[in-house]
Amino acid sequence: MPRIKMYTTDFCSYCNRAKRILESKNLEFEEINIHGSAEMRDEIEELTGRRDVPQIFIDDTHIGDDDDLAELAFSGKLDEMFNREGEGTQMEEIKKNSDGNGLEERNVIIIGGGTAGFAAGIYTSRAMLEPLLITGDALGGQLSLTLDLENYPGFFGTEAAKFIQGMQEQAERFGTEVRFDRVTEVDFNRQPFYVKTYDQAYLAKAIIICTGASPRTLNIPGEEKYGGRGVSYCATCDGFFFQEQRLVVVGGGDAAMEEAIFLTRFASEVYIVHRRDQLRASQILQERAFKNDKIKFIWSSIVEEIQGDGEKVTGALLKNVETDETQVFPIDGVFIFIGHIPNTELFESVIEMDDQDYVVVDNLQSTNIEGVFAAGDVHDHVFRQAITAGGAGAAAAISAEKFIAELENRAYPGQ
Repeated sequence: MPRIKMYTTDFCSYCNRAKRILESKNLEFEEINIHGSAEMRDEIEELTGRRDVPQIFIDDTHIGDDDDLAELAFSGKLDEMFNREGEGTQMEEIKKNSDGNGLEERNVIIIGGGTAGFAAGIYTSRAMLEPLLITGDALGGQLSLTLDLENYPGFFGTEAAKFIQGMQEQAERFGTEVRFDRVTEVDFNRQPFYVKTYDQAYLAKAIIICTGASPRTLNIPGEEKYGGRGVSYCATCDGFFFQEQRLVVVGGGDAAMEEAIFLTRFASEVYIVHRRDQLRASQILQERAFKNDKIKFIWSSIVEEIQGDGEKVTGALLKNVETDETQVFPIDGVFIFIGHIPNTELFESVIEMDDQDYVVVDNLQSTNIEGVFAAGDVHDHVFRQAITAGGAGAAAAISAEKFIAELENRAYPGQ
């Protein structure tokens, strides 16, 4: 059987994602944590030419990072490599719940495995609806890219990964079935609703969309070319590759401040480039950043181009938005935290969205299609907090429970 080897570091959400993919396939792997080892860090950079983790090898062949692994898993190619097609408890569960035409019938399908999704899972499973939660690419949603979680009431730990794990365990304990898969097609023009993934096709009485949002890119020259070679969207994953080097962090919100502060563990200097003359981050994070001797600010400026030597980043072309003056700023890496875009591409021309492509919902988390609900960052572009996502997920679940009760012409609690 092919042998899997994965290079990781501490605090790496993308590494955790890759582990979950392999664990969902019941595949054993060797994890090599390079955190703290300059020798191993240099070795992986020499082997792959990349300055990010995870980096995954199958039988000494480099297959790439977690995104590449996800594509192999979702396309079925990973199963083919290990001769495991149709094996495992997930496939057995699919067969058990499937009708004669191969369509698995469910009461509720939750699309997305972040805070909103697991909250919806907890509430719908407690309502005895036996929900199915399809995780999508990022188990944990935006929290999977966060190191610390300090502002969720009642959670006294700081590690966001433990919070995510706890939410999943709680949802599963009440009866939520979690499957690592990606939805590829939906049809909400009929009841029950049709949902198709890489592995299976489903029918569901109610849908709760919790697909969240993804990091926004700068869309400038050099950004894609040097992705993983000095351009990163996760300081906790890739900061270790930049020991005693000069870095730029782009952004002025909470995420940018948190990641910049984290990067000072490794970098010699961290320059925060922000298009305005003041930050948008919370006051406590601003104070932490201003007090950090390694952090400096370049105000009223944008990055117009990321430059390199063909192998790695060497500089950034900065432009002052007030004077239009430009300068080539020598640096070794660029970390980008400029907000998010909703993951709604799947639902284009299917449900109503606003001019920023966020799903439009009413105060009951209902979309314009009766029986289809949405919660979390997929519709919320104002608050975008874990606690508000959790509350919206619970509300969507309660609304879905009421909808199914009415659909089946039975009593609903409190009515």
